[in-house]
Amino acid sequence: MKYGLDRGSHSVYALQYHLVQVVKYRRKALVNDEIIDFLKQKIHEISETFEVTVLNIECDKDHFHMIFKAKPTLNIPKYLNSIKTITSREIKRNYPEVKQLLWKQAFWSPSYFLTTTGQTTLNVLIKYVESQGEK
Repeated sequence: MKYGLDRGSHSVYALQYHLVQVVKYRRKALVNDEIIDFLKQKIHEISETFEVTVLNIECDKDHFHMIFKAKPTLNIPKYLNSIKTITSREIKRNYPEVKQLLWKQAFWSPSYFLTTTGQTTLNVLIKYVESQGEK
């Protein structure tokens, strides 16, 4: 996997993201390797349809971390909503025992953490922009 610059027909970009998604009520629903592997597989399948490259996914019992890269045209809310909706439905369908851990239908918390990961630091970029127009 490459972590450098990507190219479009009229652009060069490096857009990597770090997502943390928590199970509703922080319930420990990702309890075994079978469920975790299933979750990872589904995320990879969904990501392919959005032309997103998953660089890494790791899970704990009540949340997962994912690092992915995408094109500038990615509709991020739609992508994240697809991940949450499809994985929730499929996990509950294939592992009905997790329903007992949840109080209602939702598997994932509506909240999430998403940040960009950069090739450079914010301070370097600020200095670069401030230096424009200088000799």
